[in-house]
Amino acid sequence: MAELVQRSLEDRLPELEQLERVGLFSRREIKAVIKKVSALEYKIHRRALSKEDFIRYIQYEINLLELIKKRRLRIGYSFKKEEIEFSIVPRIHSIFKRATAKWKSDLQLWLSHVAFCKKWNCKTQLSKVFSAMLAIHPDKPALWIMAAKWEMEDRLSSESARHLFLRALRFHPESPKVYQEFFRMELMHAEKQRKEKQELEHAKIDVVELEYSEEILNGQLARIIYKDAVLKIKGAEFHLSLLSIVKLFDFAQDLQKEILEDLKILHADEPLTWDYMARRELEVESLPCAEYSSKLTKASDLARKEDCCCAVYEKAVSAVPTGAMWKCYVTFCLERFKRKTNSKELREKRQEKLLAAFLRAHESTLLEEALYKQWVEVLLELNKLETAAEISTVATERFSHSVEVWQMRLQVLMKLKSDDVPQRFEEAFCQVKTKDTLPLWILWVEWSEGVNGVTVTEELFQRSILSTNRAVSVTMKEKYLDWAYRTGGYKKAKRVFASLHENRPFSLEFFKMMIQIEKEQEASKMLNLREFYERAVREFGSTDPDLWLAYIKEELSHQQGKPENCGQIHWRALKMLQGEQVEEFVSKYALLQTRES
Repeated sequence: MAELVQRSLEDRLPELEQLERVGLFSRREIKAVIKKVSALEYKIHRRALSKEDFIRYIQYEINLLELIKKRRLRIGYSFKKEEIEFSIVPRIHSIFKRATAKWKSDLQLWLSHVAFCKKWNCKTQLSKVFSAMLAIHPDKPALWIMAAKWEMEDRLSSESARHLFLRALRFHPESPKVYQEFFRMELMHAEKQRKEKQELEHAKIDVVELEYSEEILNGQLARIIYKDAVLKIKGAEFHLSLLSIVKLFDFAQDLQKEILEDLKILHADEPLTWDYMARRELEVESLPCAEYSSKLTKASDLARKEDCCCAVYEKAVSAVPTGAMWKCYVTFCLERFKRKTNSKELREKRQEKLLAAFLRAHESTLLEEALYKQWVEVLLELNKLETAAEISTVATERFSHSVEVWQMRLQVLMKLKSDDVPQRFEEAFCQVKTKDTLPLWILWVEWSEGVNGVTVTEELFQRSILSTNRAVSVTMKEKYLDWAYRTGGYKKAKRVFASLHENRPFSLEFFKMMIQIEKEQEASKMLNLREFYERAVREFGSTDPDLWLAYIKEELSHQQGKPENCGQIHWRALKMLQGEQVEEFVSKYALLQTRES
């Protein structure tokens, strides 16, 4: 091992001598580099190899390169790069190669090598890295795409990129992303060749000898990829993704039309197809700007386009009467309704269409739960409280087990200041599963606090903490204690705590809240704090090291505290905590002792 390290150091001597000779490094710095490199070399040549040692060595060499770069800029010296940098870079490649050969499955290591190659423009080496990486990780489509993009964009080799995509499809014959990027690459290549040909023709250079393929120029290769892709991967979403790509290329109008026609035929019963066809009406060319006599003309043109969109949606909901199709229709109307406009007529028309779409979807019993909530929000925004109450009532009948729908209905009733709120809460608790009732309890007590007296609200809190669901009981105890302190002060909070401290389940936050309340008092008593901490560690002392540390700090910092108790608390903490928590507690306790001393 020593011979290998010595040989490696000897190989470095020419570059180190150059660094000193040209004034980039001092003799003292060269000695420090040799010492550091010697230690790193020993670590990567021992029997028990560690990945972290290789990463540290690579990072050190990269930092050295960056330092040399900064020193060159500072003194304005740009010579001898072959003897200095170009001897360090191959060594970094060698270390990367050893590391990736040892830890083949570490993808981050491979990607770090790729990033290094790109930064230092090592094209030949990067090509080898990609080949080795893809041989080990052929199951990751993103790597194939990365390699192909590099071949296309950096090496300007469309043949190599095409070859990589074809290989990727052998491993991932049903990968949408591979097909999308392959399709995009062929269109980009065709566009690039078309521009080259036009420039040459403009310069009056004979292009016959260059043999530009008409098939490539017209996007025929992209068409072949598209045809193969839609045979392998079904669904309108993928089809639309290819359409969105081809729309970026003006020369591929024929291919765009073909994809669009195929979409209509192959996916005529899919909501996404109809949604796309409807929204296309907004892209229809408007009148020239000069023909707009006023803002009113522009608004009427936009209204005409939206009418065309809605006409397509009307056909869609007749042809494909599903919840998903109605969702597309309503979502479109909602988007248009939320768009700002100065035209009162257009705004009213959008409102009318939206409310009509909501109503028809509801009457067809195909309106989804989330859309009912949006419907009610729109009605509230329009100040139609009575209608909102009716719709929320219907929603709770249709989705009787949904806590979100019940919340919505109850909030509408609260806005109306209805007398039925308590009865509706009772009804909601009968319908919603116990494990989902926490939002209802919180809403009820918050409403009661603002409307009812203290007695009624406290009765609600006492009901809620009796819930059989742990999450409900725990959370409502915290809120009960907080409410008691806000409304009745310290005495009431302490009385509530006393009534609950034996009533499990608890949360740590419940005890922390009571401790904080005690500490906020002018005459804070350590006797009370000690009781609260003792109850907290009894429940959570086996899992929370920070609780024990807070207890110790309290004994040390409080005027009535007893520092002599800290040793006993420390011993008890070590007995109760387990595993890594013991180590965490010991290290934090040692840090606390250091600060105190």
